[in-house]
Amino acid sequence: MKPLAEQIADAADRPGPDLAAPAFLIARIEYPRLDPGPYLDRLDQMGDGAAHAVARDPGHDAPLAARIDAINRYLFVELGFTGNREQFDDPRNSCLNEVIDRKKGIPITMALIYIEVARRAGVRTEGINFPGHFLVRCLQDLHTDDPNEGLIVDPFHGGAILNEAECRKLLQPHMSDAAFDPALLARATRRQILVRMLLNLKKLYVKMHSFPQARATTDALLALQPSSLPDLRDRGLLAYHMNDFSHALRDLEEYLKVARLSDQDDDQKKETEQVWEHVKTLRRRVAQLN
Repeated sequence: MKPLAEQIADAADRPGPDLAAPAFLIARIEYPRLDPGPYLDRLDQMGDGAAHAVARDPGHDAPLAARIDAINRYLFVELGFTGNREQFDDPRNSCLNEVIDRKKGIPITMALIYIEVARRAGVRTEGINFPGHFLVRCLQDLHTDDPNEGLIVDPFHGGAILNEAECRKLLQPHMSDAAFDPALLARATRRQILVRMLLNLKKLYVKMHSFPQARATTDALLALQPSSLPDLRDRGLLAYHMNDFSHALRDLEEYLKVARLSDQDDDQKKETEQVWEHVKTLRRRVAQLN
């Protein structure tokens, strides 16, 4: 069987709109024996429930806002899904199995549930890689690619429909209002969504000193974006923390080789110098082991 990182990268490139399958692979970093089958069945059941809610009231031909309202009532009122504001940094919020079990998540996993359920209910949706707070766009019909025909939804806050002014307000803690650009509301690719999920997990695992999980997460990030220098550096440093000196040396030497060929500002040069000091120490340790 392929390593988990390669499985995640393969899933990112499969045809079709499915986000759940690769998300469950990511959850295996925390739950290695996770069987996604029962959870996929539950997503199908939730999709059927949402489809019945839309068909019953207001009907599949109703305006988009009315169909969104029916999905919202089903997911957030009837089933009780909610954004986990109290334990935002709990890594379970990034594992789709736990989000389904606990009915709590962070913006990106709440959005993923929303996308999968709405799609099964016949409402076309797409992720929006909005800075600091992942969002969803519901489109008017199954055949349009025009974002102007859609409505922006915030699943973390009960499926609230947002206008541009509200998106600007949501952005303020992360960027200045002057920096708002409609391009921030562009559709997120499946690969971008998976990368963002993994970056969230990596940050939490490092903060918790859960270095094996942080390293596995970084392996997956590099499988999805092989040219990412920060992830290459971080994987080397994580291997160093775990006393895996040979792999740490391999990654950090590769990082230095590429980083020195690029234009660097003062901060990047300082970082490169720090990595070089690590490499010198690692070379001595590896030599001693041999």
